[in-house]
Amino acid sequence: MREVDLKKYSLEDLLLAAMKSEIESHLVYTTIAEQVKNGLLKDKLKFLAKEEEKHRIFVEQVYKAKFPKKKLTIPKTTPVPLPQLIIPDEDTPLGTILKNAMYAEQAAHEFYQSLSKQFTKNDAMIRNTLSYFADMELQHYKILEIEKESMDRFEEADVYWPMVHAGP
Repeated sequence: MREVDLKKYSLEDLLLAAMKSEIESHLVYTTIAEQVKNGLLKDKLKFLAKEEEKHRIFVEQVYKAKFPKKKLTIPKTTPVPLPQLIIPDEDTPLGTILKNAMYAEQAAHEFYQSLSKQFTKNDAMIRNTLSYFADMELQHYKILEIEKESMDRFEEADVYWPMVHAGP
């Protein structure tokens, strides 16, 4: 795990970047869930989408508390280097999509870990919640990793053992 240096960004930029990232992740997971046929994977992707929405709502509440006079506007781009999850096209292999999502979840873990340290003991609830989000992002990573490994094993079996399901 690497430490992400967020000191050069304003708290406002960091919170806006977090919300933007959560919105994009929610959209990607929802879109993929609509496209996959595997019911278990569909449910897991819907679960991840709901989790990202909960994170966005919390960060939005923090933003409104810290910047009560500012109008909340999610930027199209952000100076904070978070990987962007984009909606894949139909031809993108599911394995590639899951791998990209895993990368984004790992980066989100590192981001929230560092962001939590931007808050002092006076904001212990925010600090602890963001640290918890970092842990949750690792759990999201593991969910995706397990699905990708399972999918890879299935594809491997199909490629190398074409008669594996043949009966007597």
